Amino acid sequence: MSNTITLNDGNKIPAVGFGVFQIPADGSTYTAVKEALEVGYRHIDTAQAYFNEKEVGQAVKDSGIAREEIFITSKLWIQDYAYETAQATIDATLEKMGLDYLDLYLLHQPYGKVEEAWRALEEAKAAGKIKSIGVSNFTPHFWKTFVPNFATVPAVNQVEFNPYFQQKELRELLAKDKVKIEAWAPLGQGNKALFSEPLIEQLAEKYGKDTGQIILRFEVQEGIIVLPKSTKKARMASNKELFDFAFTDQEMAELRALDKGKGSHDPDAPGVGDYLLSAYDIHAND
Repeated sequence: MSNTITLNDGNKIPAVGFGVFQIPADGSTYTAVKEALEVGYRHIDTAQAYFNEKEVGQAVKDSGIAREEIFITSKLWIQDYAYETAQATIDATLEKMGLDYLDLYLLHQPYGKVEEAWRALEEAKAAGKIKSIGVSNFTPHFWKTFVPNFATVPAVNQVEFNPYFQQKELRELLAKDKVKIEAWAPLGQGNKALFSEPLIEQLAEKYGKDTGQIILRFEVQEGIIVLPKSTKKARMASNKELFDFAFTDQEMAELRALDKGKGSHDPDAPGVGDYLLSAYDIHAND
C-alpha cells in the first residue's frame, strides 16, 4: 500500500502527517516539527487558530529539506472568512511562515461567511499560492448546505475520525467526488477504552506493533489520511511505521464493527459557531 494518496485535483498527499494542535508556540512547536522531519515525516498540519504557524515555517526552513519535499497544510479561521479579509490572511500566512505556497489550505470550521472564504481560497489556488484547497469539520449537513454552491469541490475534509467514530454517512457522501478524509484525533485523543479494546490488543500482539500503530494502520488501510500528534520523538517515529504490515479482510471487518457512530465533537450542535468565534481571538496579539 502506498504511503501517498492522490487527491481529486491530482495532487499527492502523504497518508501520514504530523499535527501540531495544542503544541505551544514557545519553541515547542519548532522543536517538535524539526524532530518530526528528522524521523521522516514529510507532511505537517497547522492552522491559524493553533497560533504556531510561524514556528512551523521556521522549522521547515531550518530542516535543510527541499521545500517541495514537504507537504504543508494550514487553515483559515472563521474570524477571517469575509472575502477580502480571507485574501489578506492567505498572503499574511505565507509571509509569516516564510513560504511561497501552501500545499493545502482548509476552511477550519463550517460557520460564518463560508462561501466568501471559499472563493478567496479558489482564487489563491488559481494564483499558485495554494496547491490544494479543502474544508474541515464539515458534517453531512454542512457539506450539503455549502458545497453545492462552490465552483470547485474540496479535495479533503478534515474531521474527527477513529475506530469509535468512523464517519460512515460522511464517507458515502464524499466518495462520489473522490474527496479524501483527513483524521484529526486519529487516536481518539488517547481514549483509554479505545487503547484497551481486546481486538486492538490482540492485533497488536499478532503483528508485533503497539496499540497506537494498530489504530493508525486501520485508518490508513481505510484510505484515511492520519495526523497523529506527539512531542516524543520515539512516539513520532512509531506513529509512522504503518506500512510493513496489513490486516486481513476479516480483521478489517472486525475493526469496522467497533464504530459507535459518535465523536467527542458535534459541529451540528446549536451555538458551536458562536462559541468558537468568541473562544478564539486570533488577532488578540496583532
